[in-house]
Amino acid sequence: MMDFETARAKMVDGQVRTTDVTSHSVLKAILSVPREAFVPDNVKQVAYMDEDLQICPAKDGLAARYLLKASPIAKMLQLVAVTKDDLVLEVGGATGYVSAILSELAGSVVSLESDPELSAKATETLAALGYVNVVTVAGPLEQGHAAQAPYDVIFINGAVEEVPQALLDQLADGGRLIAVVGYGNAAKASVYRRDGKGVSAATFFNASLKPLPGFAKAKEFVF
Repeated sequence: MMDFETARAKMVDGQVRTTDVTSHSVLKAILSVPREAFVPDNVKQVAYMDEDLQICPAKDGLAARYLLKASPIAKMLQLVAVTKDDLVLEVGGATGYVSAILSELAGSVVSLESDPELSAKATETLAALGYVNVVTVAGPLEQGHAAQAPYDVIFINGAVEEVPQALLDQLADGGRLIAVVGYGNAAKASVYRRDGKGVSAATFFNASLKPLPGFAKAKEFVF
């Protein structure tokens, strides 16, 4: 039987700390969440490898979905500096792994997922593990979840081609949204901040993440 606790500590030491993640709260949160609980049974033995893990095959014309490797998640969380005063919207909650980490960092979390099966799985796993400050909701990712807006933090859990205005509109004054914008090695982690009516953006580091469904730019017609 695999020693998941030791594997988790090795993941934090070998994959997360080595990529300039020094935030005590982020490291502690990742150490406390059992990553193996959020992947299918056939993937549990490799849950702590430094790679993205497929949690849902391609279906209905949509690409496969993945649990992202720990390092970019940790770097994004450190950058956006979540505190217990924050209401967080996670976009692309999948099976709930990042929701659980956010649960440790935030006051409360709304986890939005477009795939009803993944959302149901997340609800079940999070409840079983006692993460009581997370609510899972199903709906189109690119539309956000206006019912509980505004949010102090919006965390987009995967790469997007662009950040839709609908999500920026759901940021509280002083709120920040973090996303990896672009695909492949040219993609960059960007933080968008709302100050009054305006939103400013800054880019921080390169990160190649698996894309989330629903965020391709609208095709422009050429006459």
